[in-house]
Amino acid sequence: MKPTQMAVRDPFGRPFLNFRISVTQRCAFHCPYCHREGQEAAYTEMTAAEITRLTRVAVGLGARSVKITGGEPLMRGDVYPIIRCIASLPHVEDLSMTTNGSLLPGKACALRNCGLDRLNVNLLTVDPYRYRKLMGGDLESVLQGIDEAAACGLHPIKLNMLVMRGVNDDHVQTMIDFAGNNGYTLQLIELEPVNLDGDFYEERHLPLNGIAEELRRKSVKIVVRRHTNNRRVYHLPGATVEVVPPIENTEFCANCARLRLTSDGKLKPCLMRNDNLIDVLTPLREGADDSELTELFLRAISLREPYNKPAYKANPTIEAVR
Repeated sequence: MKPTQMAVRDPFGRPFLNFRISVTQRCAFHCPYCHREGQEAAYTEMTAAEITRLTRVAVGLGARSVKITGGEPLMRGDVYPIIRCIASLPHVEDLSMTTNGSLLPGKACALRNCGLDRLNVNLLTVDPYRYRKLMGGDLESVLQGIDEAAACGLHPIKLNMLVMRGVNDDHVQTMIDFAGNNGYTLQLIELEPVNLDGDFYEERHLPLNGIAEELRRKSVKIVVRRHTNNRRVYHLPGATVEVVPPIENTEFCANCARLRLTSDGKLKPCLMRNDNLIDVLTPLREGADDSELTELFLRAISLREPYNKPAYKANPTIEAVR
């Protein structure tokens, strides 16, 4: 995404364009592979008004893309006003949500009417037996919700397939066919060692290099999403597949334009770290004005540092750029 107004760059020259908000840690599922946005356990949740105010500050610093995540965002009873208020903020160009889809039926059109642009749905398989075993839920209701979302104009719909060795790695082509046949984008995600048991990661991690190379050979066009970690989008005959590169490489980190807000109101400069969080909810509740909140955001942006550093030096000055 290209910045249309002033954006802020971190000390490594990376612009702040994407604001990712975890609105809850609650979820009906308890999947062992969920990284929970890298967040530790939390019992405090921001109100809709607090989320909106902090998002307004983020947008004032250049964020143009906002993603609502969790936990499961649809577990919040006030999810509609959250979406409506964020969508009404000037300069928000892209408002999306990541969901497991279990609560989506009957809500998709309301979300669209509130201003949501698009959806990411976590979907490891379209086999009902495998789905119930992996997710513990009902696949049919999830597919119904996805169909409703498409019919209501939420576009594009991305299906997030976390690929795991011995779990669903033999199901990739089936998912490509399903996505292509229904007009969805399939997003292949590599398992990351974030909030996971070490043995689980070692057993289930599967590098996506081989799959990406096969996609490259079959593609009629390849697009690179520069400010989304240089992700490759492979346009195949009849399907579109996006590959999320692993965090353990310099290209991923060098092209990160994201700042996270945890569900308990802390700015998180890096998915992989919890030792540099900036609490913004406490100052907000104690009466901080927008200029004070902006300074906290700038401090968090100044702490944005590639977890895997490419071969360049940091500039200690945060610059506002167009």
